[in-house]
Amino acid sequence: MLEILRNLQRNAPVNFSLVAVNLDQKQPGFPEHVLPAYLNKQGVEYHIVERDTYSVVKEKTPEGKTTCALCSRLRRGSLYGFAEEIGANKIALGHHREDILETLFLNMFFGGSLKAMPPKLLSDDGKNIVIRPLAYCKEADIAEFSRLMQFPIIPCNLCGSQPNMQRQVVKEMLAEWDKKFPGRLESMFKAVTNIAPSQLADRSLFDFAGLETKQAELLAGRINAFNIS
Repeated sequence: MLEILRNLQRNAPVNFSLVAVNLDQKQPGFPEHVLPAYLNKQGVEYHIVERDTYSVVKEKTPEGKTTCALCSRLRRGSLYGFAEEIGANKIALGHHREDILETLFLNMFFGGSLKAMPPKLLSDDGKNIVIRPLAYCKEADIAEFSRLMQFPIIPCNLCGSQPNMQRQVVKEMLAEWDKKFPGRLESMFKAVTNIAPSQLADRSLFDFAGLETKQAELLAGRINAFNIS
C-alpha cells in the first residue's frame, strides 16, 4: 500500500503528504528493527507508535476466545488518536478485496447484519476519514506484487497463531469457491457495490409500509394521464 501511495504521490493530479505509521503492539518476538530499517532505506517519513495492546488483549480475552475483535478496536483507537495528534486528515488501511468479503460473511453468519468494510469511511466521532486504497485489489495479486518487490514480511503472532479462527474458516471457504467456480468472488464483490434496498428487508432503508400509498399515487397518476390524453 505504501508503494502504491508513493507512486500516486508522484503521478496523481492531486497533492498530498504521506507519512507511514506502524503500531508496535509489544508482541513477544516482534522484530521491531525490520520496518524502520526498510523505511529508512526508502527515505520515507515514518513513526513507530508503541502501545502495549498485546498485554491488554491477553488479559481481557477469555481462554479459548479469539483476540481479533478487541485487538482491532485497540489498534484502531491508537491509530485514530495518533492521526489527530500529527494532524493527518486521512488514515489509509491495507484491507483488500478478500478482507471485505470475509467481513461480509462473518457479519452475516455471526452478527446478523449485512455489512462489510467500505473503501471510504467517516469515523463515528467525525474526526477521521479512513480510506482503503487496496479495497478493489485481489489478495493474490498483492501477495505476488509483494514477492516481486521483496517487501519485508512481518507476521502477526497474536492473530495468526489462533486455532479455528472463524475468519480463517471463511477465508478457506472463499478460496475453495474461487478455485471451483472462477469468477464467483468477482461477482460477490460486485454485489457489495450493487445493492437494491427494495429487494431486502431493512425497513430503515426502504419504506415498505408506504407501498400502498405509493401504489395509489401511481395508479391515480396513470388514470389522470389517461383522462387527459
